[in-house]
Amino acid sequence: MTTRTEQVEIEGVRLLTTLTLGGGTGLLALHGSNEGGTAELARSVGELCDATTLVFTQPGVPEPVHIPSPRMAVEHCGLLREFLAHVTVVVSLHGHMRPTAPRSIFLGGGNRPAARLVADELDTLRPEFEAVTDLDEIPVSLRGLHARNPVNLTRGGGVQVELPLAARTRRRRWASGVRDNPPRSVVDALAKGVESLAAMTER
Repeated sequence: MTTRTEQVEIEGVRLLTTLTLGGGTGLLALHGSNEGGTAELARSVGELCDATTLVFTQPGVPEPVHIPSPRMAVEHCGLLREFLAHVTVVVSLHGHMRPTAPRSIFLGGGNRPAARLVADELDTLRPEFEAVTDLDEIPVSLRGLHARNPVNLTRGGGVQVELPLAARTRRRRWASGVRDNPPRSVVDALAKGVESLAAMTER
């Protein structure tokens, strides 16, 4: 697989985008430096599934700026345009810190059948984590339904996966230079979900 990078500035924030081209199912991490473990999850799952991955990071920035997802869909980011044109459906990985839902994995995004398909594979994580697809049970800000959210800009739309801290990194506090290490069980379950999506879109 071919990997390329691009420096892009959005709302005055400098970001590094890294695109690895693979198959027609995409993995996206818009906040790789803000939401610990999402960049690593995207890369690990992408390698297992031969998926196309696009990761946004802010290397060397001690306090990364969080830009809301719909405002990340800028025309001047060439690798984002290429990613959205290349993939049919996307799984966008995010992290939440909801104190009332430390074990809940929320599956939003505009493609609801795809969300339920991914959730079926994440059910193997019970009882440690619970996959939630009912939009009424997902906090409004985590639903990923905005029309300009990149998860909804591919031909087949996508799934926004909001993961609690324990599902995306074994690290419990931030430390400079320490790499996030997602649980292997979550990597494997997400990989199966992505593979199921790929099989669905090939029909």
